[in-house]
Amino acid sequence: MSKIYDKLVNKEATLAVIGLGYVGLPIALEFAKKIKVIGFDINAERVELMKNNIDPSKELEASDFEGADITFTANLDDLKSASFYVIAVPTPIDESNLPDLSPLLGASKTVAQVMSKGDYIVYESTVYPGCTEDDCIPVLEEVSGLKWKEDFKVGYSPERINPGDKVHTLSTIVKVASACSPEALEEVAKTYELVVDAGVHRAASIKVAEAAKIIENTQRDVNIALINELSIIFNRVGINTYDVLEAAGTKWNFLNFKPGLVGGHCIGVDPYYLTHKAKKTGYHAKVINSGRYVNDSMGFYIGKQTVKKILNQGTNIMDARVLVMGATFKENVSDIRNSKVVDVIRELESFSCNVEVVDPHASSEELMHEYAFGLVDEPTGKYDAIILAVNHADYVNLDEAYFKRFLHEGKGVFVDVKGIMKDEIKDIEYWSL
Repeated sequence: MSKIYDKLVNKEATLAVIGLGYVGLPIALEFAKKIKVIGFDINAERVELMKNNIDPSKELEASDFEGADITFTANLDDLKSASFYVIAVPTPIDESNLPDLSPLLGASKTVAQVMSKGDYIVYESTVYPGCTEDDCIPVLEEVSGLKWKEDFKVGYSPERINPGDKVHTLSTIVKVASACSPEALEEVAKTYELVVDAGVHRAASIKVAEAAKIIENTQRDVNIALINELSIIFNRVGINTYDVLEAAGTKWNFLNFKPGLVGGHCIGVDPYYLTHKAKKTGYHAKVINSGRYVNDSMGFYIGKQTVKKILNQGTNIMDARVLVMGATFKENVSDIRNSKVVDVIRELESFSCNVEVVDPHASSEELMHEYAFGLVDEPTGKYDAIILAVNHADYVNLDEAYFKRFLHEGKGVFVDVKGIMKDEIKDIEYWSL
């Protein structure tokens, strides 16, 4: 009996990707250049866009869809012809910073309704160690009536997609793969090797692969939190953090992290999955929780510092106008999920400042729906402060004269969150993290 990998390569079997967002769509299209693929998403409007070679996330070009053997669908019945399922749905947190597994468990239920004996299910969503086996597989078994390991195989291969990054792409980043048996692991790994030129690391177990993914982002979070805390200290001492980092960075083993707003659906979320799991085992994660606290409070800190600077210039804060440039969670993407720029805006508004926001990548409609504020097309009139919150490529080459145009003559504050204008701003009052 031929194995699943051979069937996929010979197009005798079909691979389905469940969830066609930032992670799922690139994977589906890469596989579709080599094998037969079904791209499934519950959002029918998004599916229609993809049928017309449009990426709703605005990450991929129309040319990326060309030559792909893929069927896009929102219809559950269409999934029945698949034998290898890749689940790539979001794993967010709720308002209490607890894991929200509903998209993941919902996708598991969807697959369980259509899967057959001999099928493979591989999860890509970021989760805590044990989630695949303890939370997802019971749903697969219960809904399908099939037995794990005997009737179907499960693997875990964490996504490593970096939105907006054209260098580190799916094919150039080593993929970690794991599965419930050595034979299943080989099938899963070989399948991914079809699209990952950098190779596949075969992890010791599903739990190991889950843990490997979650500590990648937790490590970054903790390191950025340290630099953010240092920036608060250096601000009190009266020195520029970026000057300090430049000097310290001359040592070969200094870790080059920068201060900033830590949002998005990865670094600002994943550590909460790990601390949740730690708590379940009876351990309170101290370093990780402290890092989360520091990073989650940076938006409010930037807002407060801006208000202080405006007040120091003798402006009545209730009359103050502030322009925020950038609303997405990071540079050069349209994704506004868990954007910490929102915290900056909320803090300014709590002081009754009049805030206007511009962003060449974000959707005003989405921002209004998600956070109850929209964008202005262009800066209007004069402002008391400008906050360069996101270092979009569109902003990097702007000069001091551009910003001066929008500030009151002889006064005004320029807040440079990422320090990208440190050496450019000479005449305006300047502050950065």
